[in-house]
Amino acid sequence: MKQSEIKELSVVDLQEKLDTLKKNYTDLKMAHAISPLENPLELRALRKTVARVATELTNRQ
Repeated sequence: MKQSEIKELSVVDLQEKLDTLKKNYTDLKMAHAISPLENPLELRALRKTVARVATELTNRQ
């Protein structure tokens, strides 16, 4: 998800997106611990997306 897409979302949408992304990150991390992911760089990309959404949410408050 690009920064320009994140800026277009409302605060409620950002909060929902953050919750969803955090859950996806946790699930992916657990799956990687059990058996290695085909592309472990997905973890890094998802973690950075979570940080972008969280930062935008903080900036709006």
